[in-house]
Amino acid sequence: MNAARRLFFLLALAAHLLAGCSTTAIENRREGPPSDSWSGRMALNLATEPPQAFFATFELKGTADAGELSLTSPLGNVVAEMRWAPGDARLRNGQTTHQADSVEALSREATGTALPIQALFDWLKGVGTTAGGWQPDLSQLGQGRLRARREVPAPVAELKLILDVPSETVGPKTIIPQ
Repeated sequence: MNAARRLFFLLALAAHLLAGCSTTAIENRREGPPSDSWSGRMALNLATEPPQAFFATFELKGTADAGELSLTSPLGNVVAEMRWAPGDARLRNGQTTHQADSVEALSREATGTALPIQALFDWLKGVGTTAGGWQPDLSQLGQGRLRARREVPAPVAELKLILDVPSETVGPKTIIPQ
């Protein structure tokens, strides 16, 4: 019986210590400096005949002027890596590298439609910029979800993002419970 009490005490102490560590990690993550880096899941639906759907995890870094976007398939394969800077936009998919005038042109090549990459940076900061016919819905940005829809030009397109770790750098200064 005495050994059972010691084991129970040690397990309770270990659980308490582990819970304390995880709480500290979450608090420390939120106290860090604002970041221009986001990651999560992306779904893009195009109303074509037949309908097209594109699913990927994404990592977006940098700014609208100079940055990079990496898209990975649900199976873990890198589908596309886009990098841009003033006067230079490049797309790498597999062993092939393409150069274009804009990051939107590269996104068209990677996903089948021009994505408003530059406006996406505003959207992730809670600014409802419209671009290329895209209308953002930022109503759930505080919960780490963003939607945008484009009616014109055809085809109708819907973009959905679910962010991995919502933080105060996403949208209006909303603190998300973990």
